Amino acid sequence: MGIATAATDATLERFRLSEAYQQIKRNFHRHLIQQIEERSLDIDAWDAAKTERFVAEQMRRFVVEQRLAVNQRESEALVHDAQDELTGFGPIQALVDDDTVNDIVVNGPNTVFVERNGVLEVAPVRFADNLHVIRVIQRILAPLGRRVDESTPMVDARLPDGSRVNAIIPPIALDGPCLSIRKFRKQALTEADLVRYGSATPAMLAYLRERVQQRTNLIVVGGTGSGKTTFLNLLSQWIPQTERVITIEDAAELRLEHRHVVRLETRPPNLEGERAVNARDLVRNALRMRPDRIIVGEVRGDEVLDMLQAMNTGHDGSMTTLHANSLDDALNRLELLANFAGFSGSEVTLRAQVASAIHLMVQVARLPGGERRVTQVAEVRGTLDSGLDLCSVFRFDPASAAHVDQRGQS
Repeated sequence: MGIATAATDATLERFRLSEAYQQIKRNFHRHLIQQIEERSLDIDAWDAAKTERFVAEQMRRFVVEQRLAVNQRESEALVHDAQDELTGFGPIQALVDDDTVNDIVVNGPNTVFVERNGVLEVAPVRFADNLHVIRVIQRILAPLGRRVDESTPMVDARLPDGSRVNAIIPPIALDGPCLSIRKFRKQALTEADLVRYGSATPAMLAYLRERVQQRTNLIVVGGTGSGKTTFLNLLSQWIPQTERVITIEDAAELRLEHRHVVRLETRPPNLEGERAVNARDLVRNALRMRPDRIIVGEVRGDEVLDMLQAMNTGHDGSMTTLHANSLDDALNRLELLANFAGFSGSEVTLRAQVASAIHLMVQVARLPGGERRVTQVAEVRGTLDSGLDLCSVFRFDPASAAHVDQRGQS
C-alpha cells in the first residue's frame, strides 16, 4: 500500500510539473478571475474555507465544460494551487508554509530550490512563465507599497512574518525573474537549541550572557547564511528589561523579547530617487532618543563611523553584525567601510577607535555539511602593528568537531 501511494504521489508530482498541467492551471485561473469579476465577489473578505468551497465548485464546472481528463487527485491539486494563486504566493505558498524550509530560491520560472538543514535541494514546483513569477513578486510587494519594474529591477522587502525577500527581474536578471526568501523562524532559537545542535556549549553561552549583562560592546561576524542575525537575536534576549533599546535594520528581522524597544527601519528612495533614509541617518537619530543600547542589524556602509562613536560615547552594550569570514577579515572590512565613509585619520587612529569601541567579537560559520557553529569568541585587548590584539576565549576545533574553552591559557 505504501509503495503504491508513493508511486501515485510521484506520478502526480510529474504531472504538476508538466506543461499540460501549467496550461490547465492558467486556463482555470482565467476562468476564476472572470467569475469573480462578473459576480463582483470580494474574495479578500472570505475565510479560507469559503474560498476553498468556491474554487472547488468552479473546478467541477470547469472540468465538465472543458471535458478535461483529470482524476480526483489531479482535480484536488488544481483546486489547491488555484487557491494559492488567488490568496497566496502561487507555487511557492506551500514552501512558505513549510516550517522545515529555511530558504526559498527561485531562479526563473522553471527552477526552484529550497534549503533544509543547511542543504539546498530542488523543490518540486514551477511557475508557468516569467510573468507568473513577476506577478507573485508584485503580490509580495503590494502591501508594502513597493514596486519592481524595468526602471527599478531590484528590490528588498519582507513578508508579514518578518521573512527577508529579495527580487531582481529582467533586463538585469538574464535568465528570468529571481526571487530569494530567507524565512524567519516562528520560534526564536533558545540556548537549549544551540547546545542540542552543537552550535555552542553551555559554558560559552553562560560567558556570553554575563558579558551582555555587563554591557559589553560586541560584534557578531560571519559569512552569508551563517546565522549572524539569529545569534544576535539570542544575545539581545539577555539585555536587562530596565534598559531602553533601539534597533536599526535594513529589513526588520530582530524580534526582541523586551518591554522597552524601539524598532527603526531604513527606507529606499522613491521613484524620483529622493527621500531615502539610510542606516547612518537612523544611527544619528537614535543618539537623540535616549538609548541605553543601540543594536544595528548589520553594518555595511557609512553608518560604521557613527556606530563606533556611539559605542565610544556612553552607549555601552551596543551590538551589531558584520559580513566577514574571519575576525581578521572583520577588522579589514571595518577599516574599508570607514574609509568609504570619509574617515580622514590614520590607520593607527582608526584601529585604536575600533579597539576602544568593540570589546568582544563572535565568529559564526556554516560548515560544509550545513551545520552552523560559533567558531570563535575573542576579547579585544587593544591594538597590534598587524591588527587587533585578540585573546581567544572559545574556539571550535574542526579536527575534534568540539569547542575548546581557552580561558586561563596564556
